[in-house]
Amino acid sequence: MERIRMIGLGKSFGVRQVFSNVSFEIKEGDRIALVGPNGAGKSTLLKCILGYEELDEGQVIMSPVASIGYLQQDVNLGDDSLAVEIEKAWADVHALEDKLQELTSYLETHEATDIDLQRLDYLQNRLEWLGGYDYEQKTKRIVYGLGFTDEDLHKKASEFSGGQKTRINLAKALVRSPDFLFLDEPTNHLDMDMLEWLEGYLSAYRGGILIVSHDRYFLDRIVTGVVELDHHKATTYRGNYSRYVVQRDERYKADLAAYEKQQEHIRKTEEYIDKYRAGIKSKMARGRQSQLNRLERLEAPESRDTLRFTFPDAAMSADKVLVLDHVSIGYAKDNPIIDTVSTVVRRGESVALIGPNGAGKSTLVKAIVGELFPIDGYIDIGNRVQVGYFSQEHEELHNHWQVIDEIKNDFNFSDEKARNVLGAFLFRGDDVFKLVGDLSGGERARLALLKLFLQGNNFLILDEPTNHLDIPTREIVEQALRTFNGTSFIISHDRYFLDQVSTRTLVLEHKGLTEYLGNYSYYKEKLKEKEDLAALANNGTEMAVKEMTVSSHNHSDSADMKEDGKKKTNLYMVEKQLSEVEIEIARLEATMKMYEMQLANPAVQSDVEEMTALSTQMEATNASLQALYEQWEDLSEAVSEA
Repeated sequence: MERIRMIGLGKSFGVRQVFSNVSFEIKEGDRIALVGPNGAGKSTLLKCILGYEELDEGQVIMSPVASIGYLQQDVNLGDDSLAVEIEKAWADVHALEDKLQELTSYLETHEATDIDLQRLDYLQNRLEWLGGYDYEQKTKRIVYGLGFTDEDLHKKASEFSGGQKTRINLAKALVRSPDFLFLDEPTNHLDMDMLEWLEGYLSAYRGGILIVSHDRYFLDRIVTGVVELDHHKATTYRGNYSRYVVQRDERYKADLAAYEKQQEHIRKTEEYIDKYRAGIKSKMARGRQSQLNRLERLEAPESRDTLRFTFPDAAMSADKVLVLDHVSIGYAKDNPIIDTVSTVVRRGESVALIGPNGAGKSTLVKAIVGELFPIDGYIDIGNRVQVGYFSQEHEELHNHWQVIDEIKNDFNFSDEKARNVLGAFLFRGDDVFKLVGDLSGGERARLALLKLFLQGNNFLILDEPTNHLDIPTREIVEQALRTFNGTSFIISHDRYFLDQVSTRTLVLEHKGLTEYLGNYSYYKEKLKEKEDLAALANNGTEMAVKEMTVSSHNHSDSADMKEDGKKKTNLYMVEKQLSEVEIEIARLEATMKMYEMQLANPAVQSDVEEMTALSTQMEATNASLQALYEQWEDLSEAVSEA
């Protein structure tokens, strides 16, 4: 079994220590997440393991023939076509093919020795392991899965967008099926369909994987272990991300309790020594001093240095905060990007807007905040609604200003007050004099969040608010939004984040909006129910056809015995379908009761649009129920006749 062992790794840049005494291993089948705050050294550790950065101490032990796929951030591509760029990833496979062909040609004219046969076996097995026998199909599967088309294969790699270039490099890392994958932020620039494809691909991967990612939903579904890099140290945990969080918090509490208990013991011992140092118990006091001198002192567990904030109380606004009425947006009326969408966002809601890349989510948000005008329909912001907009590109920031000026100029703060609020968002010391244009992505996001916090608006529109934020900061933003008593409208690819903060989900696809009355996981659950119901209906149709076919034939005694077996199997399948239909009927009946309760609400009754929407949903649900009732009758009759 191939494995990579990291033993006592250490790295410093000048006097700044990045990490020290880092030890863990990755073996075949492991999927390890490397997590920690921004600046902890995760990307540096990856490069040190791979030999791109020189280690100051420790060693990395791996097989010299182990193959590695590596996705790093911000890699430039040349002018070769996408097809040629991907083909470069198979260089080692082509080299193996050449060696295998050379050996095969040699054996056609020479008698094979044991060494020749062993080498032939090794080359064939190695080629199979690396996917060399079906690499063309594998390449297409991965390229298509990451959203590229046959037409894209002929475009120059340098002509693709930044997000597409990241996906090209991800494809190059994946196509070879190497022994180990090192992936630095593989989910950046992937929409939800691509994320799910990648999750499925990596879950079935046979080799070892080390992943740096801030996508907690992705890590929950993929990883089997976590290495936390923080305060220059690495700590290893078993399980997925959620299990790691539980273990991490438990360990911190246990370490803190042990430290506080030892400190109390030290305090009481020192009091005893001081009290009896010169008395009749001086000998005992000296003995306790000796014990104290030998005591191995525990270090206080280090708390995380992260921002802390909550949004101020939101001023009261109209009940209807945002109304979209048959809105179409685009550059040509006969071919809009978004076509005739309608919805209402009410006071206190937290609404998520999701959909594939290119569906028009940011376009819709720009229309809501007045940066674009609809080509049809209207957008209405309610009375007393104060809009705060967090832009994905942070256009509201001034690149030529210093960080402190961004706060002083926009909010008329003194130097001292500006420094205080900036410090709460981790801009300290000389950081406040940095030019905004020189800030990292995470620093720009924190500064934009601070400005949003200071504005005190009651309707927050957030376009990808967690981009560039590390996991501890994302958790703080989640907590702030959960406790916010205003209204929020959020675009995000961060599914874990959406599960924590959203109460309703709008899906923008095929130019229209579909609504789900819950968070992201609720939306996925409803999609699965639809798929299961469709499969159930298809199975019922196939079963009926099979039964008609069986009843139309007259068999011999031997065939009758087989027929009895088939009937028993069919009966079992029908009973199973009947049970599933009964469960679905119960669920839809409960849904109908929920709609009836909503219709009885006076606030809903006074809203014609809401009443119309609920009535439409009820009709659709009732139609599904009627179909299920008919299916239940047919299945019940089939069971009674069996």
